[in-house]
Amino acid sequence: MEKCLSATSLVALALLGSFVGTIVEAQGSVLRAQSPQAPKFHPRGFSNYKSEPEVLLPQQPYDPQQPKPPTSPQEPSIYQPVGPKQPSFQSCEVAPNVRVPCGSADISAAGCEAISCCFDGRQCYFGKAVTVQCTKDAQFIVVVARDATLPNIDLESVALLGGGQGCTHVDSNSDFAIYQFPVTACGSVIMEEPGVIIYENRMSSSYEVGVGDRGAVTRDSYYELLFQCRYIGTSVETVVTEVLPLQDPPLPAAAWGPIRVHLMLANGQCHTKGCNELDVAYSSFYTEADYPVTKVLRDPVYVEVQLLEKTDPNLVLTLGRCWTTTSSNPHSLPQWDILIDGCPYRDDRYLSSLVPVSHSGLAFPSHYRRFLFKMFTFVDPSSLVPLKEQVYIHCSAAVCTAALGRSCEPSCFRKIKMQHISGKTLL
Repeated sequence: MEKCLSATSLVALALLGSFVGTIVEAQGSVLRAQSPQAPKFHPRGFSNYKSEPEVLLPQQPYDPQQPKPPTSPQEPSIYQPVGPKQPSFQSCEVAPNVRVPCGSADISAAGCEAISCCFDGRQCYFGKAVTVQCTKDAQFIVVVARDATLPNIDLESVALLGGGQGCTHVDSNSDFAIYQFPVTACGSVIMEEPGVIIYENRMSSSYEVGVGDRGAVTRDSYYELLFQCRYIGTSVETVVTEVLPLQDPPLPAAAWGPIRVHLMLANGQCHTKGCNELDVAYSSFYTEADYPVTKVLRDPVYVEVQLLEKTDPNLVLTLGRCWTTTSSNPHSLPQWDILIDGCPYRDDRYLSSLVPVSHSGLAFPSHYRRFLFKMFTFVDPSSLVPLKEQVYIHCSAAVCTAALGRSCEPSCFRKIKMQHISGKTLL
């Protein structure tokens, strides 16, 4: 699958300079001291929990390989790094000025303990952990303590499975960040069992990596938590599980088979005030007679990939890698990635975006994938002079079968900040 484009401007050198500049800017991190203060937000109190939520410790990262000894006879000293671990302090030892109230004002000690909070005889408050609560009105409440791991979690790096309005913390102080959102929002996955409706989400923290000439290091904790709300009749359950890496992960049940897909470029435009560009963009498409399509640099390019000749509503079209070349040969060079494993290519300053497929007007919405990227042109790697070449788009695709408890959606939630420390001169 490929479609070709041509650019009408010659500012790709500036685009490349901006992209590399992003890497340079990441070399320094600004630290600001903040006085502890109690947050303004007080989560509501809840009761009638069928079981106590269990909060597990963050995963232990694998130990890195031991370095090879040098050729000189001197014996090297080996330092074995230790990953995030459980803090040695008591989880309820929280300073009064940073405590986050938990439950209603008149909650009892037993009721406080039932919702995984701490009670000092007068007040119920959240401890130094990641606490998850499910409410009767279908809300997730997640309270994240920076002291949940050692080294401490960077509260500003915590993210949920999906983004959007209301998916960042609603309040915070120097020690805690508070999230509250509907169980159907922020990328939550909905599953069903006999008599049970399950809402599942995932929280993760990003970490900073320093990249040098001969290796890369990080000094940050990485925390990942899978949590659920299970609604059974009139009772509410909270389930929290730790995401552990598998030593020998099971192989997927996959096989080769013929599928036909069609890649198109959308050209719908807004002509009325207040219209949504994404909704209108995919209302019409370029025809074969329109190619090659001319675009100005940084203009959005709307792409749609469709699964053809299939009528099974359980089939889900997935994209692997989408990339561009200057010829119709997908293996030719140069190349520039748009999607990797179905997710936006993160080394591009102008990040591509996945576009949700609405159900309106489509018989099988799961048979479609949409994304957009900002137009660019290739440059000569030696002279950095923009090339006057056409741009061809290619995508690899596969078909996934949706099943209970298994999502075919790409996992694009993990974030990594890259820091270059090699000291080389960058253009």
